[in-house]
Amino acid sequence: MAGVTLSNVVKKFGPVGVIHGVDLDIGDGEFCVFVGPSGCGKSTLLRMVAGLEQTTSGAIRIGQRDVTALDPAERGVAMVFQTYALYPHMTVAENMGFGLKMTGHPAAEIKAKVAEASRILKLDPYLDRKPKALSGGQRQRVAIGRAIVRGPEVFLFDEPLSNLDAELRVDMRVEIARLHKEIGAMMIYVTHDQVEAMTLADKIVVLRAGRIEQVGSPMQLYSDPDNRFVAGFIGSPSMNFLEGRVEKGRVRIAALGDQTIATKVTLPADGGTVLVGLRPQHLTVTPGASAITLDIRERLGGVSYDYLTAPGGVRLIVETRNDDTIAEGTPVQVGFDPASALFFDPVTEQRLR
Repeated sequence: MAGVTLSNVVKKFGPVGVIHGVDLDIGDGEFCVFVGPSGCGKSTLLRMVAGLEQTTSGAIRIGQRDVTALDPAERGVAMVFQTYALYPHMTVAENMGFGLKMTGHPAAEIKAKVAEASRILKLDPYLDRKPKALSGGQRQRVAIGRAIVRGPEVFLFDEPLSNLDAELRVDMRVEIARLHKEIGAMMIYVTHDQVEAMTLADKIVVLRAGRIEQVGSPMQLYSDPDNRFVAGFIGSPSMNFLEGRVEKGRVRIAALGDQTIATKVTLPADGGTVLVGLRPQHLTVTPGASAITLDIRERLGGVSYDYLTAPGGVRLIVETRNDDTIAEGTPVQVGFDPASALFFDPVTEQRLR
C-alpha cells in the first residue's frame, strides 16, 4: 500500500498555467476528495496523478516511487471516469476482466478476481448481461469493478456520479463509501458537489484557480474555514456574508437592524469594516416589524429554508424547522447566535482570528 505525495506540481498548456505549485500529502488508505468550482483544476490534477496529463514541473510520488515520468500503466493506479466507457459487445464479466486478459493473466485468476469484485459490488445477477441491459448505476458499478480487479495501489474517480439521477447518486455514494471501508485502498475522488465531498471524504482538498485553498477533514473545513471562499463553498446552503462595522471594539451589522456582536478576534480599528459569516442554521426568524422581508419559503419536509431580503438588497438564507406561522411577503426580525459568527477581512477575504 502507498501514499501519494505531490511536490510543487505545476501544469501548463502552452503559456497558460492551470496548476500552480501544488504541494499535497495523501496518506495510505485515505479517501481524499478534490473539490472546487468548474475550471479550478481538480480533474487536471487527478489526471496528472494518473499519468494522463504530463507534469510540467514538480514531482509526483506513489509510495517510495517517483512516478512523474512513468506511463499510466506503470503507476499502479486505476481510474473510473465520468462516462462508463464499457464495451457494448461484452458481458459484465468480460468487461471487468478485459484489462487482465490483455495483460496476459491466466483465465482462472481473471475469473477469481472478477468473482471477488462482483461479490463486493453485488453484481452477481448481472455478470452475463451486456451494458445495454443495465441501469446507469449498474453500469457505473461495472466500471468500478473493472478498476477493482486490477488491484491498484490507488483508485482515481473523476466525477463518477455526474451522469446519474439524484436518487442513484445517493445510492452510489453509499456504495463507494462501503467499498472504501471493505478494501481499504487509497481513493482520490474529484467532484464539484460539496455534498459528495462532505459525505465521502476523510480529507478534502479545496481548489480554486489551480491552487489549494485549504486541506482538512470535512468538519474542520466546515467549522474552521481559512477564508471566505472555503466558508462559502463548504456547507449547503451557503454561509451568509454580511458587512459589519467596527464600533468601540464591537461589530455592528446594519442589515440585521444594527445588532452588534462582541468578539475576541483581532478587529480593525473603529470605523473599519469586516465580513461577518453566519450559517443558515445559526439565524432565527420571528414575526415583527422590521425592514427585513420573508420572500420565499422552501419546504423540504423535515426542514425549510427561508429566503429573506434585508436593507440594501442583502439576501439571507435561514434554516427553520417548518414554522408556517410566518407568511411569505411579511416583515420578520432576524436573530443569530453570536458565538457562531466568523469574521473575514473584506479585502483579502482571509479569516480573522
